[in-house]
Amino acid sequence: MAMLLGGWRVGCATCRAVADLVAQGAYGVADAGGRTIDSCNVDQPLVPASVLKIATAMAALRILGPEYRFATEFYIEGQGNLFIKGFGDPTLVTEEVAGIAQQLRSKGLKRVENLFIDTSAFALTMQVPGQEDSDNPYDAPVGPLSVNFNSVPLQRDATGRIVSGEPLTPTLPIMLELGQGRPSGLHRVNICAQGCEPEQRMAQYAGELFSAQLARAGIPVAAIGGIRMVPASGAPLVYSHRSTQTLKEISRSLLHYSSNFMANQVFLACGAKQYGYPATWEKAQQAVHQDLVQLLGSATAVEIVQVEGAGLSRQNRVTARAMLQLLTRFRPYADLLKKERGAALKTGTLTGVYNYAGYLPDGKAFVIMLNQQVNARATVLDRLKRLYISPRPS
Repeated sequence: MAMLLGGWRVGCATCRAVADLVAQGAYGVADAGGRTIDSCNVDQPLVPASVLKIATAMAALRILGPEYRFATEFYIEGQGNLFIKGFGDPTLVTEEVAGIAQQLRSKGLKRVENLFIDTSAFALTMQVPGQEDSDNPYDAPVGPLSVNFNSVPLQRDATGRIVSGEPLTPTLPIMLELGQGRPSGLHRVNICAQGCEPEQRMAQYAGELFSAQLARAGIPVAAIGGIRMVPASGAPLVYSHRSTQTLKEISRSLLHYSSNFMANQVFLACGAKQYGYPATWEKAQQAVHQDLVQLLGSATAVEIVQVEGAGLSRQNRVTARAMLQLLTRFRPYADLLKKERGAALKTGTLTGVYNYAGYLPDGKAFVIMLNQQVNARATVLDRLKRLYISPRPS
């Protein structure tokens, strides 16, 4: 029989209460102080999928700071060679690039002989762990200088003509390449949709977009020279751009839209902040883990195994207990989560993985982690809401 404690029911919602729904999984509910009210399989390590983005955002907000802004640097050599050095800004969309072009013009840049991309701020031995080889934008690669989330908007009409798929972005050569063989209609594909060497393709896309926007600003570009490091001397820094969005604003977007690209750019930035550039997966893993140790204690942090920042890898593991403790610390940033199904929550979905983590309407933290073929997370959440949302005073 259930009993009332502090205005909500406890004692009846055990694993038995969801036995018809949970074949392989866990759940937990905690009060505002982090005290577990009820749980099922709370210490079982499970694949978190995208609920892991909460850990990435929490660590980044602590390591980098809510007001952190990503940098992109511009150097001029001789009579007009322009070097662009990126540091992983995930927000370099077309509008941002257009603003940068205007800034360079205001600083006296009139013509570019060769445009070079410096990729030395990242030293990745592989792309994102767990990332699939698909056309989808959520499988886009990550890198130090990336534009439009490394995804390409294009449109192919009935005659086969290929143009840009969005009004603010000009038609670029990369669109003509990636649009070949596609059916008529609007498409957004990641830059490696047809297979590529990611670093070269990212440099190509960034070079083409910057070249087009510089030309629109009245700065013609004679040639795009590909990847080359900024010379050690003779190429002064002429402009250091800071992202328009702060990390807190970026975190809201990566959580609302579950952006794998943004999450891993932020994850890598944490490692570079703590251990210096170039950014690597190993530095990011170490930086985020050490921060979670400080935040949650070593006994809890060890229950969060994180090899990348988005939750794509099936090597990631989290227990419901650790996630509840993380949500207790994340509470000041609860407004960054999307409102869905009557709660503030983050979803996590892979094939055979169906998770929720967030806050019930009255503020209690909850986590539901199902590593099974049947997606019953919504029904489990509804049961938890019936059991644990505090009744309103009469």
